[in-house]
Amino acid sequence: MKQRIKVGDQVDVISGESKGRRGEVLKILHGDGDMRVTILGVNVRKKCMRKCPDHPDGAILEREMPIHYSNVRRVEGAAKGE
Repeated sequence: MKQRIKVGDQVDVISGESKGRRGEVLKILHGDGDMRVTILGVNVRKKCMRKCPDHPDGAILEREMPIHYSNVRRVEGAAKGE
């Protein structure tokens, strides 16, 4: 059965480097036959930013990067509206 993951759902990571972590879905990205989800506090990477008006000295930011939806499982009864 296909799992229906929506923004705001609580999910567990079941595979990969972040296995065993739980978080809320922030964003769902649809690609060419590929669906990825961004989860709060999971798969956090450092991103170097160039100098710009927002960051005059440059910056190193931490961002959540997307992971494949097959690597997550929705937690039953923990959806945003339930």
